[in-house]
Amino acid sequence: MRQFDFMGKRRLAFIISALMLLVSIGSLVVQQLNLGLDFTGGTLVEVRYATAPALDTVRQALEGEGFRDVSVQTFGASNEILIRLQQDFDPDVGQQVVSLLRGDGAEVDLIRAEFVGAQVGEQLRDQSGMGMLVALGIVMLYVAFRFQYKFAIGALLALIHDVIIVVGVFSLFQLDFDLTVLAALLAVIGYSLNDTIVVYDRIRETIRKSRIDDMPTIFNEAINMTLSRTLATSGTTLLVLIALLLLGGDMIHYFSIALIIGVVVGTFSSIYVAAALLLIVKLQRQDLIPAKKEDPEEEGEEQLP
Repeated sequence: MRQFDFMGKRRLAFIISALMLLVSIGSLVVQQLNLGLDFTGGTLVEVRYATAPALDTVRQALEGEGFRDVSVQTFGASNEILIRLQQDFDPDVGQQVVSLLRGDGAEVDLIRAEFVGAQVGEQLRDQSGMGMLVALGIVMLYVAFRFQYKFAIGALLALIHDVIIVVGVFSLFQLDFDLTVLAALLAVIGYSLNDTIVVYDRIRETIRKSRIDDMPTIFNEAINMTLSRTLATSGTTLLVLIALLLLGGDMIHYFSIALIIGVVVGTFSSIYVAAALLLIVKLQRQDLIPAKKEDPEEEGEEQLP
């Protein structure tokens, strides 16, 4: 089996990671996020067609009449459409939308038109953000307890790295950032952590079994052992996510995009961030050797005259 020199390319990988982080943070500072209706508030219109329409046609018709930030998705049956408009509520907006959609001769009935407040979205955003911070703290404690505190540093920085880049892509391309994307970020943390734990476990075992002290060589051996498992897991996950992206509809469109980015970046960071950072913090064989407990009986014998 071919052995790849991952650690030999770690400096190039660090440069790539640093550039991605700089672009992501810069975009977040300059452009910020394109928050969806869940966070900003707006108008919700639900209509029912006689036959299932083309969602792109509905969206283009609304945007052509001046409606801004239009989101169109099926809701329940394929002929029931949920339209989100990022604008202040107007009591006549429901009839305006229905009249516009009937312009092509389609049979459209209004089910409901209501205002969606941003207060609930802000509360969920704050709670989710706090939950993310708590999750990162628990992850650090878990990894430090199971492995060693130097492993915890690498795992935590890798997770922060993944989250910033996923959020940065949404900011850079001004993709809608809604509650489904926030849920995807939490899923990315879990996926990336699982991949990191597998790599860390193999690194720890290889260090203990190896008779050499060349850490880059030991790390390469450990990562190559887990490479087939990592590629198989990431590959099958990406196939499912691409299927969801293409066939899942607008409801989970951005959720799928966030997870696809997260899986790719998480796989990269498990090797070139989480593992390579162990070399920077100077992990040694001695760090994995438990401290020898002193025998109380021996201490008593030494104190005897």
